[in-house]
Amino acid sequence: MKKPMAVKQADVVLVGGGVMSATLGVMLRQLDPSMKIVMLERLDHVAHESTDGWNNAGTGHAGYCELNYTPETEDGDVAIERALQINAQYEVSLQFWSHLVEQGLLPEPSKFINRTPHQSFVWGEKDVAFLKRRHERLSAHHLFRDMEYTESPRDLEDWMPLVVQGRDPMQRVAATRIRHGSDVDFGSLTRNMVDYLQSQPNFELMLGCPVHYIDQRDNGRWKIRVKNQHTGEQTKLETGFVFLGAGGGALPLLQKSGIDEARGYGGFPVSGQWLVCRKPEVVTQHHAKVYGKAPIGAPPMSVPHLDTRIINGEPALLFGPFAGFTTRFLKQGSIFDLFGSVRTTNLKPMLSVSKSNMDLTRYLIGEVFQSHSDRVEALRNFFPEAEEANWELRNAGQRVQIIKQAEGGGGKLEFGTEIVASKDGTLAALLGASPGASTAANAMISVIERCFPDSVKTAEWQARMKRMVPSYGQSLVDDEALLTKVRERTLATLKLR
Repeated sequence: MKKPMAVKQADVVLVGGGVMSATLGVMLRQLDPSMKIVMLERLDHVAHESTDGWNNAGTGHAGYCELNYTPETEDGDVAIERALQINAQYEVSLQFWSHLVEQGLLPEPSKFINRTPHQSFVWGEKDVAFLKRRHERLSAHHLFRDMEYTESPRDLEDWMPLVVQGRDPMQRVAATRIRHGSDVDFGSLTRNMVDYLQSQPNFELMLGCPVHYIDQRDNGRWKIRVKNQHTGEQTKLETGFVFLGAGGGALPLLQKSGIDEARGYGGFPVSGQWLVCRKPEVVTQHHAKVYGKAPIGAPPMSVPHLDTRIINGEPALLFGPFAGFTTRFLKQGSIFDLFGSVRTTNLKPMLSVSKSNMDLTRYLIGEVFQSHSDRVEALRNFFPEAEEANWELRNAGQRVQIIKQAEGGGGKLEFGTEIVASKDGTLAALLGASPGASTAANAMISVIERCFPDSVKTAEWQARMKRMVPSYGQSLVDDEALLTKVRERTLATLKLR
């Protein structure tokens, strides 16, 4: 006889074992400990796809060094609005992590975050002028008041010795620095948050269990079917709320859900690779994240940077990322992911984006066919004396950029993150990539506000939200005194001074 399918009831089902789902799970546990939460992960471990330390830049994206967040305007000025927004969002994450450290729910901060100065470096008259104007605009705002600017060879030798050693002394260069930037091991952070959740009642982690079926019943509750990849056992879950935080896998699941809000969305997958150096005599000479300007035609996530990384407690230097073309939505996904995501509702936007982004596609394909020597030559723009033998190539994670339907029925390629939620608030999904994990706390607060609107208005939830994030409901962009207060606390708690 066929074994009957197990049925589980839940208040919340989190699909994906990455930083987004873990963040939402911890927040909901803090807001209402009685909630029954189930986390589903298709792999045998949590945080092994986009969240894993080797699969992302590990930059605490605060807009300090990422030049693509401050584009040059047509009149030669620098737009800083997006950098202000991203910086304020990262401050929300720092507050949330500080709360978890203070409560003993996360380990000693150096286990997942370390102070790593954020620096921008450019060369050539045009880019030096841009960086100087960028510094003038940003440092005038309280969020960026600590930003330093220099063209001094002596300063540069102190800030980034590997970058200036062997460089042409006649080349004009400039740099900016924020000392309290950070390197984040999002894999370790997420695994620690999931460990906390597993220690709590009313939480279950189901590993090796991809979602095969998702549908909303007439009563508004969701029915989800999963199959254990090792035992073949099938389980049906019934829940009042579903969060799709499965990285590149979120779009196909969103499409399976059938909600009207999913119509018109497509995905543009991009792969990535790093050059990695683990030699102590090289690694110890560089302590910073040094970002430059992206090559013409490159996607924003391909901004080159030479990074100090500490992953699972081990230091290394990474350079890249080198983007590439792929049809997979997940690192351990299928080559048919892209084709399987095509629907009648998104075909026109996807074709429109493909046609209007041929230069980008050619760039990505060209990146794939670079030799090791080609990649090391790109590295020498940042590290002139880099030796080819000291660097190895390592694959990074997959990213799926959002394709949205534009006015007139065409498509638009987006390079940020976006929350898509059903009108009844019973399902939400996070799509897109950069700045991604760095703004997880802010993104998940948005999910809570959109999907638990009545509960979040109660005095009890409001008080608990403010305990987790003291600036909740207020603007760090507008309130300098508030920013000063919360930043002093987070830098001290997380040891980022």
